[in-house]
Amino acid sequence: MNTAWSVKRGARIRVAGSGTTLADRPWKKVIFRFAVVEHIIGGLMADREQSETISEQFLAFEDEHSTRVGESAVPAGRRVGFWSHFLSHEWASAALYLLLDVVTWLAIYRLVGWFRYDAFYATPFQFFIINLIQLGVIVAALYFIGGYDRTVEKLTLGYAAEHILTIIAAGVVSAMLISSAATFDQTMKPSRGVLLLSFAIFLPVSLAYRRWIRQYVVTSSAGRSFLVIGGGARAARFYEAYKNSPNQEPLEFVDANEKRVGRPIAGKGSPIVQGNLAAKLDNPRYSGIILAERASSLSIELLERLVRAQFQQTRVYTLESFYETHWRYLPLGIVDPFWPLQTGFQLARISPYHYLKRLFDIVASATALVLCAPLFVLIPVFIWIEDGKPIFFRQERVSRDSKRFILFKFRTMRWRSDEANEDIYTRKDDRRVTSVGRRLRKLRLDELPQLWNALKGDISLIGPRPEWSKCAERYEQTIPFYHFRHLVKPGITGWAQVNYPYGESDEDAVEKLKYDLYYIRHYSLKLDAMIVLKTVYTMFFGKGR
Repeated sequence: MNTAWSVKRGARIRVAGSGTTLADRPWKKVIFRFAVVEHIIGGLMADREQSETISEQFLAFEDEHSTRVGESAVPAGRRVGFWSHFLSHEWASAALYLLLDVVTWLAIYRLVGWFRYDAFYATPFQFFIINLIQLGVIVAALYFIGGYDRTVEKLTLGYAAEHILTIIAAGVVSAMLISSAATFDQTMKPSRGVLLLSFAIFLPVSLAYRRWIRQYVVTSSAGRSFLVIGGGARAARFYEAYKNSPNQEPLEFVDANEKRVGRPIAGKGSPIVQGNLAAKLDNPRYSGIILAERASSLSIELLERLVRAQFQQTRVYTLESFYETHWRYLPLGIVDPFWPLQTGFQLARISPYHYLKRLFDIVASATALVLCAPLFVLIPVFIWIEDGKPIFFRQERVSRDSKRFILFKFRTMRWRSDEANEDIYTRKDDRRVTSVGRRLRKLRLDELPQLWNALKGDISLIGPRPEWSKCAERYEQTIPFYHFRHLVKPGITGWAQVNYPYGESDEDAVEKLKYDLYYIRHYSLKLDAMIVLKTVYTMFFGKGR
């Protein structure tokens, strides 16, 4: 049912069609309160009322393809201290990391230069310019991998590897920029030993205090929890996803519906749905409030309380915003046919980045083809020695707007082995894969011929995986909203490829679609830069299949 609002001077606010009337208030205060509530509700109602029926039809679908693990629940506990509360704010943690990076770098660079004074002659102005370049590159590089993002887990080995590679890359880039600047002033060029030693010291130190701060927040906020409003199917699905995530804060479920109170949210051993919602909203100890119910089903009074909580520094999430912020993917149960019409889609704008990305594809692909020319000689020789010809694998794939094209890769499977096997997936330890092909897949070198496709414009360097046309037709019939992948050009590497293992089932296709939808939603230079860094990590550490 659509809700119509009317506001008159000195009158009451009425919700047309429902008969609900709020208390009399001075007209200016009423309009202000309404404007604030309407603004917040606008952000909360990503799940629009007119699409509820369609979205609910796909909740069961995603439930069928969800991975379930053992149950666990931890009760909430004590209040937290000032620093833990301070660091729970996004701006605060980012500011602290930035301050530490600047102070640490300046201290290290100055001390190293002092110990090697014979190789360091910069004037104060030259010192400022040199450090401005270096800090600019360092901060930009760490920003791209989430080094200043509170929601990025910094205790994992994966982040440590990305951090190390990023600082190394920042050192190389800053050295090149300083060398370029030194062509105008030779006295400004610092010792290579100073640069190398400074970055060598800064790398472990910057990683160490990030890990220490994150560990401190996790330890000191052990008593905090997320308050989840809702006790139905959507909340149960969220609980299952949360258990499989790196988040360590416990969940408390609360519902205004008395029929749901006292029941476990997702079977035996899971948290019990509680009542007394009003009292819990007044408790400031929560890390955040998560709406697991549709905003259209909540009362005006509850929405007003959520507005107050939001402005009192308690973050209020919809399910969509929580998935995007903390896990960087979008579950299909939240997506609906109107999803691409929401605001905030960079793809829907005429942006210079569209043209810059195409220019980058051309320049980078052409450069990579030249630099990788020796590999285009050696790899075919190894393939031919083991399994003869053909050297290249060709297959029809689907690009943007469902256009078809022929994709090229180095052949990694035995010739015609797929004709005797109807399985469309390459399994782990698949016997059809040759020994040379297995090594190529491990380092993703089999993808090199796709540089030609990127140069032609069939694909981009970065985007969702270009799917085999046979698979794409099948997925569009069985997976909800799969066609949204075709809103953007596919790529050699992408957000799903660097965040999810190699797909070998329909369930994997569903999981990877969640990451592809996130990429489409947040299509940007920053996200593409993160994908490039994660791809380098994958190639260096042999994480391919």
